[in-house]
Amino acid sequence: MTTTMTDIDTLLTVGQVADLFGVTVRTLHHYDEIGLVVPSERSRAGYRLYTAADLVRLQHVVVYRRLEFPLEQIATLLEQGATDPRASAEHLRRQRAAVLHRLDELRELVTAIDTALEATMNDRPATREEMRELFGDGFSDDYEAEAQQRWGETDAWRQSRERTARYTVADWAQVKEEMQAVGEGFAAAMDAGMPPTSQAALEAAEAHRRSIERFYDCSYAMHRGLADMYLADPRFTKTYEDIRVGMAQYVHDAIHANADQGQGQGAPG
Repeated sequence: MTTTMTDIDTLLTVGQVADLFGVTVRTLHHYDEIGLVVPSERSRAGYRLYTAADLVRLQHVVVYRRLEFPLEQIATLLEQGATDPRASAEHLRRQRAAVLHRLDELRELVTAIDTALEATMNDRPATREEMRELFGDGFSDDYEAEAQQRWGETDAWRQSRERTARYTVADWAQVKEEMQAVGEGFAAAMDAGMPPTSQAALEAAEAHRRSIERFYDCSYAMHRGLADMYLADPRFTKTYEDIRVGMAQYVHDAIHANADQGQGQGAPG
């Protein structure tokens, strides 16, 4: 059918429709060739022109295609409701149901990806950035360099490097929790007025020694040496004093008392 010039303003060309729906001109030509969406009008020059009804039909086709319906099935669905005035609403309901089903599938896919990502992240060594985020000022490149210079030739340093080489973020988070629990144990004993030789203080000291063994074998003699360093090195002293005033001395004394008890029971020095 040939249109008048006044009609052209209410109709859309192939190029305009392609831009409007985000499809290619070639796709529209293909839909025309197979009879899926055939432009109802023609310009005087013979160019295809789409009416409002054509655009409604094309909209259904585009949605169905995005839902990955095959063209043959789309044609069948459209023809089934061609004479039903309620067909458009039925198409929309069907499309809505399909989209919701796809959303459910995508949510399940996102969950699966998140699970795989978490497993991957938890199965690799923690980065230095993650360590800084986890421990804050407690992690320092300068301190690590100093520690390597002081103890780099010792068995303890070698063991520590070997044991922590594969520590993940989850492993280090557990280390942090253990350290906090040990500090809370000492603080609770102090707050209760218990002496460093009390059972509660000794248990905190033993928990402290065992937490160190995550890194290297810590004998009672070595543990004593660490306790002495907590008083000799102001940085270590401050770590405990920030929790409770007098805690550095208390931890020192509790560790020595625990070592006395452990060695007295015949444990390796």
